[in-house]
Order: sequence, then structure tokens, then C-alpha cells
Amino acid sequence: MQKAKILRGMTSDGSARILVINSTSIVDDAIRIHNTTPTASAALGRTLTAASLMGTMLGEENDTISLSIRGDGPAGGVLASADYFGNVKGYIINPDVDIPKKSNGKLDVSGAIGHGKLNIIRSMGTGEPYVGTVDLVSGEIAEDIAAYYANSEQIPTVCALGVLVDVDYSCRAAGGVLIQLLPFAAPETVDAIEANVPALSNVSRLFDSGMSNKEIADLALSGIEYDVFDELEVGYVCDCSRERSEKVLLSLGREELENLIREKKDAGESPDIEMSCHFCDKKYNFTEAEILKLIEEAESKKGKK
Repeated sequence: MQKAKILRGMTSDGSARILVINSTSIVDDAIRIHNTTPTASAALGRTLTAASLMGTMLGEENDTISLSIRGDGPAGGVLASADYFGNVKGYIINPDVDIPKKSNGKLDVSGAIGHGKLNIIRSMGTGEPYVGTVDLVSGEIAEDIAAYYANSEQIPTVCALGVLVDVDYSCRAAGGVLIQLLPFAAPETVDAIEANVPALSNVSRLFDSGMSNKEIADLALSGIEYDVFDELEVGYVCDCSRERSEKVLLSLGREELENLIREKKDAGESPDIEMSCHFCDKKYNFTEAEILKLIEEAESKKGKK
């Protein structure tokens, strides 16, 4: 499958910047990995789409950004994390969430999410990460992202996100648009952007119709001169590894690991411990001998310091 693409541009008068992504391939990968129902696919897909866009606005190559949505609905919560390049990964706590569609026939993402909080976590590579938290205003994700920027960062923002699930539960089309006003934005540009917002009300259908990122940017900025900076290739990328799983195991400590192995043996089970990645579902298996060796090596290194 082709990589997802993000268009980045700015109005010629410096009033606003625009990001447009066709995230169909990203969302389809997430559906395949997590085996989500259509409603879960829409909730996770919108969050992944937003995180990818927001990742490309980070300042340094080692920075990351995470969106954590915790609601009281049956979805349980959604997490998506993106890097500086826009590559993204994520998961939904309950991938089997299945609730009736809305009266208009659309998937009820807000019903699946419920009431709760949106947390935005920026890790800058040095010191404590920055965490911003706002109440969910709708649970539809796009409105919540816009509310976060308006309330936490005082940046007027237009956010449109959409996921269209096909009859075979794959992603038929997905994408998003993010427009942010910059300081001292020209009033006429602001008015034009506001007038164009209704055209983005069903952004997944725009992508499904075959429109390109540029054509959708033209629609969002109709009547406004703008320049395209670049178009990035991004994807669903997980950076898990056996080494990271080893560190998680070791963080439990010798006593906890030995108790876990003992309990498994007493229950007549294999003492092996399997670690599974939440983001890509890749599994790492550790035998009893490997676990004990890891403990010994870690304690030996600690003793030498």
C-alpha cells in the first residue's frame, strides 16, 4: 500500500498555515493490526490522523507528541503517538466496541468515547514532558483538538477529521485538515477561512471522491492565495523492540519476576513470559533461562557502578 502523504502550506500573507493528510493507508494498517469494529476504527483512525498532523509541527527531530483520550464510554480510551516526521502509532482500549449508528447513519464516535479528558503530551527529549489537558467537548475528536488549541495554547484552529469504513471493515478513505491562524492574521483571511469551513464537514468523502491533498487545500483556502511548502510521506510505524521489552521486564525487579515464574509453574503452565506490544501486537517471548540471565546481567552491571 502507498504511504500516507501530508501537504504543508501557508497563506501568502502569513495569516495561517494548513496541513492536509490522506491517512487512508495509516488507518487501514491500524484496522488490520488491532482488528477493530467500524466504530473503533473511526475513533482510532481520527486520533491517529490528528496525531500525525500535529507531529509535523514539532520543533526538533527527537520530539514526539501523544494524544490520550480517556472517556467514560465503551471505547475505554484511545492513544496515538507521532514523531517529528509525522509517523504515527496507536491503539484503542476496546477494539470491539460496537454501538448503534447515529440517526444520520454516521458512526457514533462520540457515543463510544463518552465524556472525559483529552491529554496532549509533548516529549522534547530533555526534562519533563509538557502535558496539556482539556475536557472533551464532543468526543468526536476533531472538535476536541480545536478546543485544545483554543483553550490551552490560544491558537484559533480549524480541524476536520474523517474515516470511511468499507463493507469489508477495511478503511475506504481517511484524512484530515488542520488550519491554524498565526499572530496578526489579516481579518479578511480569517473571514474567508471561516466561510470555507462548511466545505470540510465530510472530509473522508472528499478523499473517497478522489480529491488530492492539494485539491482539498484549495477547497479549504478558496479565495485565499497560499504556498505549498512540501508534501511528506508518513506511515503507521512502531519502534518496539526486544531490547525495550527486556527493560520493561527488568523494571519489575527480581522478586516480582521470580514470583511470576513460580506461580506459572505451580499452575502447571510454561514459565515463559510473553510480552506483547500494544501498538503493533508484535510478541516477544522470554524463557525462564533468558529472564534469569537478564536479571543476573542487570545486577552485575549495577554492582560495577
